[in-house]
Amino acid sequence: MYNDWSDTANELSKLFQEVRKGHPEVAKGFSSLAQAATAEGAMTAKDKELMAIAIAITTHCEGCIAFHTRAAAKQGATRDEIIETVGLCIYMGGGPAFAYGAQALEAFDQFSGGAEGA
Repeated sequence: MYNDWSDTANELSKLFQEVRKGHPEVAKGFSSLAQAATAEGAMTAKDKELMAIAIAITTHCEGCIAFHTRAAAKQGATRDEIIETVGLCIYMGGGPAFAYGAQALEAFDQFSGGAEGA
């Protein structure tokens, strides 16, 4: 196992609390933005989480991978959808996207309870 993704999300959440204490207005604004951006609309919340995973992979953000794969699993994303998301990232982002995409797949497997199609 490369990473314990649940631990990553939990530890980052603790760190975020420190920022929230220091600058609550910014944290509140970010939280409101996140809720508005991920809300159901013309696109499903699941599709938005898949997009967020793609952005997390291509920007090399392990914390974002942790949070958005967890959210995608909760929204009912499938392992095949994650793999296709990773594939698109590899196409657009090359080798680094391959490395972070593999991490995203591992994170999803951990949050969803295992490799369904493996």
